[in-house]
Amino acid sequence: KLCGYLNKLGIKGPIKTWKSRWFFYDENKCRLLYYRTAQDINPLGSIDLSSASFDCKMENGEGVFEIRTQSRAFTLKAINKQAMMYWLQQLQMRRWEFCNTQSRFPVGYMKHPKSNGILSCPFAFLSCFVFTFVDVVDNEDFLPLVKTPTEAVGLKAASLPAPQTSTALQNISLKHPWTEIQNTVYNICGSKQFWGSNENVFSFDEFQEHPENVDEEQEAEGAVKEETLEDGRMGPRLNWIRKARWMNSGFPGSEELSREKNSVDKVSVLQQQILTLTEEVKSQKELVKLLHKALEAAQQEKRVSSMYLTAAEDKDRLELVRHKVRQIANLTSRLEALEQEKKELEQILTLRDSHIHELKEHVQLLMEKNHAKQEVIMTLTEQMARELSDPLQEANTITVETLYKQQEEIEHLKDDIDAYKTQNQFLNSEIHQITRLWTSVAENEKALLMKCACLQARNCQMESKYLTVLRKLQEAVPGLPNSYAELVKNLIQEALQWDVKEEAEEGFNLNPVSEYDEYGFMTVPDYEIEDWKLLAKIQALEIKSNKLRSQEIVEKPLRDRWNSIGELNPSAELKSLIRSGIPVEHRQRVWRWMVSRHCSPVPGHYQRLLGQSRSTEHLACRQIELDLPRTLTNNKHFSSPTSQLIPRLRRVLLAFSWHNPAIGYCQGLNRLAAVALLVLEDEESAFWCLVYIVENLMPADYYSETLITSQVDQRVFKDFLSEKLPCLMAHFEQYRIDVSLITFNWFLVAFVDSLVSDILLRVWDAFLYEGTKVIFRYALAIFKYNEEEILRIHDSVEIYQYLRFFTRMITDGRKLMNIAFNELNPFPMKLLRNRRSMHREELEAELCELEQIKAAYVKERAEQGP
Repeated sequence: KLCGYLNKLGIKGPIKTWKSRWFFYDENKCRLLYYRTAQDINPLGSIDLSSASFDCKMENGEGVFEIRTQSRAFTLKAINKQAMMYWLQQLQMRRWEFCNTQSRFPVGYMKHPKSNGILSCPFAFLSCFVFTFVDVVDNEDFLPLVKTPTEAVGLKAASLPAPQTSTALQNISLKHPWTEIQNTVYNICGSKQFWGSNENVFSFDEFQEHPENVDEEQEAEGAVKEETLEDGRMGPRLNWIRKARWMNSGFPGSEELSREKNSVDKVSVLQQQILTLTEEVKSQKELVKLLHKALEAAQQEKRVSSMYLTAAEDKDRLELVRHKVRQIANLTSRLEALEQEKKELEQILTLRDSHIHELKEHVQLLMEKNHAKQEVIMTLTEQMARELSDPLQEANTITVETLYKQQEEIEHLKDDIDAYKTQNQFLNSEIHQITRLWTSVAENEKALLMKCACLQARNCQMESKYLTVLRKLQEAVPGLPNSYAELVKNLIQEALQWDVKEEAEEGFNLNPVSEYDEYGFMTVPDYEIEDWKLLAKIQALEIKSNKLRSQEIVEKPLRDRWNSIGELNPSAELKSLIRSGIPVEHRQRVWRWMVSRHCSPVPGHYQRLLGQSRSTEHLACRQIELDLPRTLTNNKHFSSPTSQLIPRLRRVLLAFSWHNPAIGYCQGLNRLAAVALLVLEDEESAFWCLVYIVENLMPADYYSETLITSQVDQRVFKDFLSEKLPCLMAHFEQYRIDVSLITFNWFLVAFVDSLVSDILLRVWDAFLYEGTKVIFRYALAIFKYNEEEILRIHDSVEIYQYLRFFTRMITDGRKLMNIAFNELNPFPMKLLRNRRSMHREELEAELCELEQIKAAYVKERAEQGP
């Protein structure tokens, strides 16, 4: 058992005193209980060690150490340095054992869907996850094992007399008078009385017989173990057992002593017990005197009350009351006089203190003058002595004195070094153990966060399925009775009005669906069509669910790989990383690098273009002003005419119109420049990004007045669609569906306003690195993603309606990326160039033929006359 006497520093205002206390470690609750003596049954207090830290400082004195808890710090003092280090090491070990035991708990588990569980998660390692902390014995020998000081620690120390203080009353705890009274009365009772379970503190009954053997005693103690109170006090039956032990065996360890030692040792032990009990009686007498004074005051009050109750008439009672009132008035006036006198004395004391302070300062000055004079006298005396004495003898004397002082200083420094080494060893051990505990807690927290992420992903899946069911019911509303149709309508309205903030306030949410993403795009766009609103909400929930499920498996390793990349250089690894998507914190840097590789910015060129646009109005100004309010209406940075990015976008488009007069401005450039502004933030960088897309990535004449290259790409795309997805293309031809009506805008603005921001920016990452081939890949992947749904529709009008919003059905960006870059291979750039060249020739021939037909028609109309 870890127990023994320690001195505890008690603080009462400005007064600090050391009080001897018996400390006992409770291993069940990881608390250090302290009593006034080893014979007390009720503790004066306790120290919670489960979250405490330990410290020892050499400057505090020998044997002094601290225990810091969350609420306060306890300063304790052992009898010597060895006892202090033993206590610190043992407390560290007990704290570690308790915390290690508490940390062994199952964090969570997830059942397989087939087992009718409540959670389904794609993480294989979370299917049945139990976190346990493995207790590994460290090889680091921070602090060697301290030998047990048996004279100061352990049960045998209880048989020794408690360390004495200057006065017996000084060791009494005035903060816990009731506990002191209980312990005092218990110790005075001897072997004939014990605490009654329902009686007053001063009532006692006879003790029962002590159990005949140790087994019976253990059974009796185990039977009443449940009665131990929460604060460390013991129930009546346990008190009886403890008292019975004391009365049969004297003090703890006395039975062993009687068996092992001779009669002389017994006599010395009894004499020590007599001294202890004598000091105890002295302290109890002082306590009894205090109790007598309190009793006399209570008796006097009782006599007055009795006189009042035994008065025969109301007049006598009234007279007694008046007498009391007069006494109260006299006491009040006396109290006021004393208060006034106290104030006057305080003023006098303040004046005297100030006068004393002045005198002290004056004395200090005189002492300094005297000290200076003495130094002068000593200097002159030494000078005289040196002149009169032998120079060699004087030098030898000074050398011997100097060596002696240096040896003393060296000894002191060695002691200080040893003390600091011990302190350093303990602090290293404390830091190491606290770090291990913190690591354990951090891993527990990480496991809980992973479990919460899985639960949230599952919740998003269930919510999206619920909304999908509502949408299916909405489609079947015309065939339902009026009451059911109204109920479905109300449920849909309620689902669309769910507020993300209210959901976050109702419960703990680690990854709430915010209204806007990192770049300001609305997660659930506010469409006018109710069906589109429902689809947008389903898509947002599914995207969040996919993010939560792939966060640990995909996103975190991908982010770690990006963090490990320093300087950017073209490589197969970088290409693979860019296709997987650039993290938000790295996207701006990578985009700037990709633009600067192929389009070197000219210093000052952008500012010159801005000056030209301010001095001269361009022909495209009017069209630019018309398109600005229609740019990215689902983004908070462009949704309002007063948004900060609107003026920047205007300047970028005007500068480009002066930079490339052949194109000037074309509808669609506003969206390309807006996305570049959102990511790169700087408008000059956005300008050069727009130049890079139009003049380097896209083929020539892509944004010309005829849009001839854009039309060529639509024909090339139809060829690829026939080759990669023949069944789907045959389905379109059967119902005469022209996909270019849907895909033309995809190619012109690189999917802006067609895909959600998370998937859109991944497409742009690969597009800026590889070129327009990426647009063909993702366009084919979108049709492949929804191929089964399209093949189920057998009406041309319904197909067109579905193609208008079928990009809103895409929720898994990783799946779409896998289709684009893996399932559609091979996709050589050479084939794309050949197809473009072939279809361009065909288109130019068709346009030339049309021009000829148009010219012949005009000529014929002219010959016919009016």
